[in-house]
Amino acid sequence: MLKPPVDPPVEPLGGPQVEPEPWASVLVVSGSVGAGHDGAANELAQRLRALGVHVDVEDHLRALVPGAALFLRQGYTQSVGRVPALFEWLFGVLEDSRFWRFLLMLLCRTSCWRLQRWSRRRPYSLVVSTYPLASQALGSLRERGRLRVPVVTYLCDPAAHRSWIHSGVDHHWTVTEATARQGRRDYGVAMTAVGPLVPERFTRVPAERGAQLREELGIDPSRRVALLVAGSLGLGDVAESAARVGEAGLVPMVLCGRNEELRASVAQVPGAVALGWRSDVHELLSVADVLVQNAGGLSYTEALVAGLPAVSYRCIPGHGRANAAVLEGARLAPWARTDAELAPALRSALARGRRVPQLGDPAEAVLALLVPADTSGVELVDLTAARAGRRSARVPRPLRPGRMATAALVSALLAPVLARRSG
Repeated sequence: MLKPPVDPPVEPLGGPQVEPEPWASVLVVSGSVGAGHDGAANELAQRLRALGVHVDVEDHLRALVPGAALFLRQGYTQSVGRVPALFEWLFGVLEDSRFWRFLLMLLCRTSCWRLQRWSRRRPYSLVVSTYPLASQALGSLRERGRLRVPVVTYLCDPAAHRSWIHSGVDHHWTVTEATARQGRRDYGVAMTAVGPLVPERFTRVPAERGAQLREELGIDPSRRVALLVAGSLGLGDVAESAARVGEAGLVPMVLCGRNEELRASVAQVPGAVALGWRSDVHELLSVADVLVQNAGGLSYTEALVAGLPAVSYRCIPGHGRANAAVLEGARLAPWARTDAELAPALRSALARGRRVPQLGDPAEAVLALLVPADTSGVELVDLTAARAGRRSARVPRPLRPGRMATAALVSALLAPVLARRSG
């Protein structure tokens, strides 16, 4: 059977559209442990690409020795969820013990070979890390002269800790000034607050959407709602937290992430709304009156951008408690350390109400490193074209004193012969 004729594609006016060449390239290295590191990396990549920058995003766990990725993911989940005292101890010894930090550095160095390969695929102008172990490896490469472009560490946590910090890293960036102050105070490292890496949709939810979602979820419009988050892995005593929030007079709406066991447990709490993995978290924040969090990572940053007040409660060990301490010290979120402190902390947060802060844009901070502050009289160079030109054209080498002397001797010996021929 003959196929019907197919019309040729119609070219747009002015001929085929050609994508402009990127004027700079950036490598972003994340870590697929939880969702916070990848979330920040992907948001930065999206913003920079919109500005004409080429961005490659890589997972640091892919660069480690075989088995290390599984060990880090499972070790984190199992220790926090089942043996929290072990994770608290490990967090402490990495802060205080040079021996344990040396062992961590040995693990990180197993990724250096692949990180070097990634960094040489293109003429990158900058490398950004959103994962602490990646920062350790990149800082080591930079310190040893194996990586010639600047390295930036973007701290996703409200609390700076030693795993985030390396002397070879050129810049340490934070979400808030509170984290930058704590890092400078505790570690003597220059840190700069550049703002959050959260999608713009968290600041643009129509007011009527919250009321519509309340109706869909079966929540009484007259009740106050607390959104409980425990990260993408659903770690911590979340069901117990939901029960205590309910006793304080609020409706506990719980994001259980991908933890189905937790979701089934929360569903047994009277009055609780148990939710699985959701892609509309920005809209759920408009439903809630307060955030109750136990880790202080991406979920807190999303609430911060949306202007939602937050409370730290039943925090997971290690970085969860460190984050809560920094947020409490900066008066960004009260920390209820006991069940008796929860109700007063919730009342304090609710009295504060929604307040959208003025925050910076990390993409602009990246651009400030890629482009000189004063571009008058500065010619921007296409790095890709420059590299290709170096391959095709031979650049004459300058004559050294030894070569000049040899050239002079040869000229003196050949001068009589040339003179006879010319005569």
